[in-house]
Amino acid sequence: MSSSDHDSGKAAFDPTQDFLQKLPEIRPGEQFWFACHPDVPCFNACCSDLTMPLTPYDVLRLCSGLKMSSEEFFEEFAVVGCYEDTGFPLLHLRMLDAPGRPCPFVTEQGCGVYEHRSSACRTYPLGRATRPEQGQERVQGQGQPQAQDRPQNGTKSPARSREVEDRAPLREEGLASARELPLVEQYFLVREGHCRGFEEQKSWTVESWLKDQSIEKYNRMNDRYMRLIARYKSLSAGALLSGRHATMALLCLYQQDRFAEFIRSVDLFSRLSLQGEHADRDKDAFKAEILDDSEARLLFAFDWLELVLFGASAKLLPANAPA
Repeated sequence: MSSSDHDSGKAAFDPTQDFLQKLPEIRPGEQFWFACHPDVPCFNACCSDLTMPLTPYDVLRLCSGLKMSSEEFFEEFAVVGCYEDTGFPLLHLRMLDAPGRPCPFVTEQGCGVYEHRSSACRTYPLGRATRPEQGQERVQGQGQPQAQDRPQNGTKSPARSREVEDRAPLREEGLASARELPLVEQYFLVREGHCRGFEEQKSWTVESWLKDQSIEKYNRMNDRYMRLIARYKSLSAGALLSGRHATMALLCLYQQDRFAEFIRSVDLFSRLSLQGEHADRDKDAFKAEILDDSEARLLFAFDWLELVLFGASAKLLPANAPA
């Protein structure tokens, strides 16, 4: 997207959403035929020249599988950007600077990080979109890495001319927490011209494909982020995250090792009161679990960011807040 698009005040163009809207929807129970293996003529062809989104849970799993720190992963594999309509961080996988711009993890035998591959790769050849149950706008398209010849954005931060003030948490009486906000999901069949996998005779439904690809936890984690963004959009009147809040979101969602350091350095738990399902937990034991387990820390990060942005969450309050 050019700078003139921002200057003209036009709504931000979401290429993933636009791409999915042009695809045929596939409904629960509906069959499709597909397989991907080394004997398919186009094997590995879908693993190059992509705009590949990475969710916080994708990065957590890849860092774990590669035994890399988030800083090392960012340096070698990530392009850091944001959702242009909210300012929330969004990462993309950096393709290799080589003929065809291949994925850095693809080998002649297939994916070199298969056990830790991203949600987009697991979902393909389906695309997934989610939206708030009561709304009509899709808040995020998931599951479709886009070829570079399609429109794209999200890799550059827009000018922050309409930022939300750091000191004014967004509030709405009676609004459910971001964790509880119901989402409606839709799936779409992605038939790319080069793909010969649809000529195979293996039949699937959406449900059987998702189970086979072990994506349930990915979707659950990704939906936490989508709910957070949807709640922010409902309260922000089109304003972007402040630079400070965007930096905090990038730290706590995408850099789990650095977030652990932050928790220790500011003695974060001394400033918090546990609520909801954590109300009866020993705070020191809960802190130890969060510091020891990166997945638990990511879930905590969603609650923490909700507290920072909205002044309260279902599980956390400031330590001095009235019960």
